[in-house]
Amino acid sequence: MLVKVYGSAVFGIEASTITVEVNIDKGIGYHLVGLPDKAVSESSFRISAALNNNSYTLPGKKIIINMAPADIRKEGAAYDLTLAIGILAASGQIQSKNIDQYLIMGELSLDGSLQPIKGVLPMAIKAREEGFHYFIVPHENAKEAAIVDNLEVLGAHNMIEVINHFNGDEKIKPTFVDTKAEFYNNLDVPEFDFADVKGQESIKRCMEIAAAGGHNIILIGPPGSGKTMLAKRLPSILPPMTLKEALETTKIHSVIGNTKDQGLMYHRPFRSPHHTISNVALVGGGQYPKPGEISLSHNGVLFLDELPEFKREVLEVMRQPLEDRDVTISRAKFTVTYPCSFMLVASMNPSPSGYFNDPNAPMTSSPQEMQRYLSKISGPLLDRIDIHIEVTPVPFEKLSEERKGESSVEIRKRVTKAREIQFQRFSEYESVHYNAQMSVKQIREFCKLSDESLSLLKTAMEKLSLSARAYDRILKVSRTIADLANENEISSDHIAEAIQYRSLDREGWLG
Repeated sequence: MLVKVYGSAVFGIEASTITVEVNIDKGIGYHLVGLPDKAVSESSFRISAALNNNSYTLPGKKIIINMAPADIRKEGAAYDLTLAIGILAASGQIQSKNIDQYLIMGELSLDGSLQPIKGVLPMAIKAREEGFHYFIVPHENAKEAAIVDNLEVLGAHNMIEVINHFNGDEKIKPTFVDTKAEFYNNLDVPEFDFADVKGQESIKRCMEIAAAGGHNIILIGPPGSGKTMLAKRLPSILPPMTLKEALETTKIHSVIGNTKDQGLMYHRPFRSPHHTISNVALVGGGQYPKPGEISLSHNGVLFLDELPEFKREVLEVMRQPLEDRDVTISRAKFTVTYPCSFMLVASMNPSPSGYFNDPNAPMTSSPQEMQRYLSKISGPLLDRIDIHIEVTPVPFEKLSEERKGESSVEIRKRVTKAREIQFQRFSEYESVHYNAQMSVKQIREFCKLSDESLSLLKTAMEKLSLSARAYDRILKVSRTIADLANENEISSDHIAEAIQYRSLDREGWLG
């Protein structure tokens, strides 16, 4: 008897439907074809044990299973339940009526219980697109799949529940999620708050500007000055994610299994990889490509602590994704693209000893050590960082103050208002949403300066020995400062403030 059941394969953050054809005929043998990997090929042992432990049997006949399309590689144990239900239906042990309306995925344990799988959200979206009425998944994945409307998601704890559902003995209750209601109800107060930061008012202002314009930022200061604490609080002042952004972000995290029992991601991601990270772990890749840290930071913040400690080649592979806001990974037979529109926040000590330019600490690094330390950060990478700010230690008087600073909620209101201004400004441009994304042409259009402002910028470039790359960055940042002030024209005050945020371009830092 021939039966067709349906599963799904994920490539990048998109899914493709897999047709599993099960044919049982006279003879003996178990043949699985259609480009399965080792984990899929081993499914026969898991299926056999699960069936025997639940009073069902693997038919003692010739079983041929084809997973189509045959040119797409099938990987992982998530097809266990699909294959098991196909075998039971083809051997007449369960009813196969309307089985073609179901997409079925799940990993089997030897006792028949179901283990959670990866990539459920892209699978559910594809199932709805292709007209499936039902999606059977492990119970832990049901909430995530139920984000998708117009698709009945059936979360099962074990194989017996699925068998009973098809036989009509006991139907699995669908899982329903009011996506919009849950999304808007979970936009609550952030975990980390700028109100907890003592002093550092100028740095908070700088972080607000970075958030308002989507500018990449680097914090330079000695150990213990609060660089990491400030970076962790940056997501708390970014505008709340839209529902579209939340779905995009959840899809990426679903692919690596970060969304079990969670459903939709409501908060912007904050990723902080260790400086020993490899190229592949940062940008994505592998034999079967998976998203890297830059894609897991999509719509959020990527924090690189102690930037010069990262391998230079690791930092260099990040340059193109920073510009293009997506990363494409090519293999011989396929290509996948992951989005990676994130804010880069980096921190570094000003020298190997950490106390360069500190009058209260001895200078313990030689000029040669300084040069080696700073040379790890290339000019092209700095070209993609709009704001450089020096962070100084907080004096005791500020640390001992009882008064709390301004909360993240209040700062976020100003940031959101500035982003709305930018959204209207760039409404005619499909790929530009905030100031940091402006091209040279758009800078010339939206960052026009008066003679006074232009004169000030020229004087600063000459007297402070600012590099040529600083020019456009200063214009972008000054445009954001004007937006925060709700002013159409960029004034000399806005230019003057933006000039302060180019520390690493000054003479004596990178030469």
